[in-house]
Amino acid sequence: MSYIAEVRALVGTRPLILPGAAVIVLDSHNHVLLLQRADTGGWGLPGGFMEPGESLEETARREVMEEVGLELDGLTLMSVFSGPDQYFRYPNGDEVFNVTTVYTANPRGLNFDLDPREVAAVQFFQIDGIPADLIAPEVPILEHYSRMVKNSL
Repeated sequence: MSYIAEVRALVGTRPLILPGAAVIVLDSHNHVLLLQRADTGGWGLPGGFMEPGESLEETARREVMEEVGLELDGLTLMSVFSGPDQYFRYPNGDEVFNVTTVYTANPRGLNFDLDPREVAAVQFFQIDGIPADLIAPEVPILEHYSRMVKNSL
C-alpha cells in the first residue's frame, strides 16, 4: 500500500496538502509532452506525489518513468506552485492541495511505455497549441512556462 493510500485509509477523502513534482518534458522542437489522464480524460504533465524518503528530483524521475516510460536528462528547476489554484478533486472524491515542484527536461529517447491505469494517451504540443481540457492545477503551470518562453524570445 502506498503512503497516500495509508493516509487516505485514516482520513478519507478530506483535503490533504501533498508535495509532488511534475516535469515539462520537451522534444527537440521544444514541444511540451502532455498525457491524457485515464481517470478524468483531461490533459496534464507527467508527475505525481512524493513518497517518504524521496527527493523531489527522484519523485520527478520516478513519476515520468512510471507514467510514460521515459528516462530524463538533467532536470532544470522551473518553479514551485501552491495555493488555491492547485486544488484538485479526483473522480473518487479524494481532495488535494498540491505543492508541486516543476522541472523542465529532455528525454533520453522517445520510446513510450504507458501505464494504462494512469495514462490514456501522450502527445507533444506546441506551447500555443495546448488543449483546452487541461486538469485545473496544470493551467497556471503551463501559463507560467508559456510566459517564460515568450519572454526569452
